[in-house]
Amino acid sequence: MKLIASVLHLDRKAVHELKITEPYELHKVVYSLFSDERTIEEKQGSHPSGFLFADYGGDYHSKKILMLSNRQPQKKIHGKYGEVLSKEIPPDFLQHDSYRFKVIVNPTRRDSASRKLVPVKGRDVIAEWFVSRSQASWGFEVVQSQLQVDKTDVLQFKGKSQRLITLAQAHIQGVLKVKDRQLFIKSFSQGIGRGRAFGCGLLQIVPIVENPFDC
Repeated sequence: MKLIASVLHLDRKAVHELKITEPYELHKVVYSLFSDERTIEEKQGSHPSGFLFADYGGDYHSKKILMLSNRQPQKKIHGKYGEVLSKEIPPDFLQHDSYRFKVIVNPTRRDSASRKLVPVKGRDVIAEWFVSRSQASWGFEVVQSQLQVDKTDVLQFKGKSQRLITLAQAHIQGVLKVKDRQLFIKSFSQGIGRGRAFGCGLLQIVPIVENPFDC
């Protein structure tokens, strides 16, 4: 399985001309970088798009978007905006036992009475939700003493056909230990949780190499 890590750099002029003021506009910009390989049926069935992204902001002058994909993105938006730098992830990158991680997630659970999705609120409760989901759904165990919920947001914006979308986000970092290799690889390549079309679910991971003198 080929995986490509990319960074989209946008200067202030590109952000202004592309009108990137809210998540749906950024969603459209990122999607324009990739060929659409899904059928209508696959889209309606929530078949993975083959790429993930995360908005890690920037400053007054620029913006940086991280992306992970199973195919090469275009080098510029509409042939003229921004710059995309890419490199293929080596196969052994996902064979380590432990990783430091950062991720933006959409913490939600289904209400047992209404069956509607409701946001998980409060940093401690979000941390508990993340720990409980990690091994059962994502193939890894979280080192609870090093888990941090750094920031929480609730975003509201208009999506396709002017439909109002409310998106809860939590920025989480810590250390994970792989328990189910295949499930972990799937989680890394396809993302975790909901909200992936709007920048949630991309696991940024850095391997922790064992120290032979750590006795």
